[in-house]
Amino acid sequence: MTNELKKRSDISPTAKKTLLGYMSVVIAVILLMMLLGALLRGTQAEFFGLNWAFFYKIMTLHGAGMVGIAGLGGSAVMWYFLSQHVKLSTGILIANLGFFLAGVLSIIGAVLIGDFGAGWTFLYPLPVHSLGTWGVEAAVAYLAGLLLIGVGFLLLYLDIGRAIIKGYGGLARGLGWHCLFGSSQDYPPASVVASTMVLIVNVTGILAGAVVLIISIVNALYPAFQPDALLVKTLTYFFGHVFINAAIYMAVIGVYEILPVYTKRPWKVNKVFLAAWSFSTLLVLAVFPHHLLMDFNLPTSLLVMAQITSYISGIPVLIVTAYGALILVYKSNIRWDLASGLLFMSMYGWASGVVPAIVDATIKVNVVMHNTQWVPGHFHYYLLIGLVPMLLGFMLYITKPDTEQKPIKSKDVTALFLYLVGGVGFVMSFLYSGQNSVPRRWAQHMEPWLITDQIATVFAGLVIIGFLMIAAKIIVQIPKSG
Repeated sequence: MTNELKKRSDISPTAKKTLLGYMSVVIAVILLMMLLGALLRGTQAEFFGLNWAFFYKIMTLHGAGMVGIAGLGGSAVMWYFLSQHVKLSTGILIANLGFFLAGVLSIIGAVLIGDFGAGWTFLYPLPVHSLGTWGVEAAVAYLAGLLLIGVGFLLLYLDIGRAIIKGYGGLARGLGWHCLFGSSQDYPPASVVASTMVLIVNVTGILAGAVVLIISIVNALYPAFQPDALLVKTLTYFFGHVFINAAIYMAVIGVYEILPVYTKRPWKVNKVFLAAWSFSTLLVLAVFPHHLLMDFNLPTSLLVMAQITSYISGIPVLIVTAYGALILVYKSNIRWDLASGLLFMSMYGWASGVVPAIVDATIKVNVVMHNTQWVPGHFHYYLLIGLVPMLLGFMLYITKPDTEQKPIKSKDVTALFLYLVGGVGFVMSFLYSGQNSVPRRWAQHMEPWLITDQIATVFAGLVIIGFLMIAAKIIVQIPKSG
């Protein structure tokens, strides 16, 4: 197996260094978020004695940091593979990283210095109603930090849109509609199809998020301005839902591009593949009201649509991807290593994580389970065991210095085992607590809940050990990758 990052002549040294910078930031932030998450669960388990105000500050950093770094890592995967097919701007890639780091600094200052602790979703009007816990300045700094991050991503997606339109003649052709609805056999590559879908949904989501953030900042500075709370909440969850889903759709491009290198089989794009991605483009935009099922004053039709689309939204792309990966690997005589193992693991995490999400999207269940630990259980499932392994597999692959693939080492098997067992145990602890109606977001838990919290904290430790072993290998490889 060759190292494509060094081999490609169309990537400049500046782009290479920038991508390595992305990877360094992703590894550092994910590790920090894992440590903070373990601290939160350990506090609920009464292993640690954080006071409630500091708990919510850490929870805010953990949520905002993980969502943001998921988007940054996914964008690195997408940019690297998409740049093989269209000409992207390295300057915009650098600018996105710059805006991201500036936004992160503003958020950290708001939380650690300004004591902001309203949670990453910053639901209006909570940022300005803190009962004296934090000031308006902290709320504005937090909201402005998110806005800076959004500006960077928006610039990146606009550049991607420009490149796809110029290279393929339009977004419809980027989605392969000339093949899906016509007789053309000139199928666009999988990375182009996925990138076009992400571009469409995430520009829409980020613009909605920008509107909410600006409205919230104006309200913080001029309290006489009172927007409609339900409208702001609806736009907030539209933005959040689209952004985090787009992150995994960007990261899965690595599966499409890297697994075929290991199996020596191409990932075939056909009409079924194109239809799945086109259908998902609509579904990702339409399914967000499943976050609002408890808002009884929303139109009933919107809530019914949310339940129906929740049942089918993840199916099209998930099926063509998971099934495609199985077919690709089956009888391929693949020689597994840590990168390919992580990418294959991610198919399990993504597919399994969807199941509790669909359960919670059922209205009768949601009424009981929405404010329980079932919800963090489902999104930790597909992020921790789905998205993060995709990112790690990508980073291992493009920094690999060897010109030939070597058999997987025993210490790599150990890392995979610790990460997978720890991850599954951790998310199952959430789900078990959720089905027992243990509430989410509580800093202090009742005594009957503590045993599950304690088990979860131990599993979190296994995840961190496995992650450190994998991250250490990437860090060692980075200087050798050119």
